[in-house]
Amino acid sequence: MIEVTEVRKRYGQAQALDGMTFTVRPGQVTGFVGPNGAGKSTTMRVILGLDAADSGTALIGGRPYRTLRHPLSHVGALLDAAALQPSRSARNHLLWLAYSQGLPAGRVDEVIDQAGLRSVIRRKAGGYSLGMRQRLGIAAALLGDPPVLMLDEPFNGMDPEGIIWMRGFLRGLAAQGRAVLVSSHLMSELQDTADHLVVAGRGRVIADTSMRDLIASASGNRVTVRTAARETAAAALRHAGAAVTALDNVTAPDALVISGLTAERVVALLNENAIPFAEVSAHRASLEDAYLRLTKDAVEFRAAL
Repeated sequence: MIEVTEVRKRYGQAQALDGMTFTVRPGQVTGFVGPNGAGKSTTMRVILGLDAADSGTALIGGRPYRTLRHPLSHVGALLDAAALQPSRSARNHLLWLAYSQGLPAGRVDEVIDQAGLRSVIRRKAGGYSLGMRQRLGIAAALLGDPPVLMLDEPFNGMDPEGIIWMRGFLRGLAAQGRAVLVSSHLMSELQDTADHLVVAGRGRVIADTSMRDLIASASGNRVTVRTAARETAAAALRHAGAAVTALDNVTAPDALVISGLTAERVVALLNENAIPFAEVSAHRASLEDAYLRLTKDAVEFRAAL
């Protein structure tokens, strides 16, 4: 697993990390999100030994990155898809990395197929699109068959087919028992991919929770009821202790929003009182809704409206 404990890092007057603490556990995809300047990239660089923390620890499998022999066999990372020699073929790029880690050439062919690059692997990497470079970076991260993977914005540049592939690919890696950390600003993709979420703001963790619990909390146990007998339904539900709000708009003139009762209880009460209804649906917030609520006070760069 990855263990980040009370990590602090300052660049001049800027406090990039201010006690960052979280754990990435095996067998799940952990999403790492936060506004620009929250400290996500700095945290990943500290974990990989690219930047030194002022204090605190960042461990991979219980050890600092700098102590790992053949580190690609412990952790694979994609931080910058453009970090390659553009005049080198993609296959030679992978062969060079494999050689540096004492890995066999056969492993290169395996990760090429995993990343879906077989048909373009002899082309110069400098001619790759961003989405193809992302795939090449993922192939490089997989070379050592590591138990830990760290990916920064892996959905960037992907076409729709690539995004669908990436979702399944990441879930498949976690299902193999690997610890997978994914930083992304694309909430819709993380919602369909991550099991756990770490939300950062101003250099520290402001939420560390399962995706299911975060969405449930943001949803607020709200239920929408559509009924031609709005007044009767509202009275019955209020009598049961619910807070009831009528949606007075042309698209939903028959709708009520209920708080304080589950959808199952709402249905039971309507049936008990013989109140007709067309729909009862539990409100489910999006990850974007939950994220914006959590980070509203942690946004450092905000445009004027």
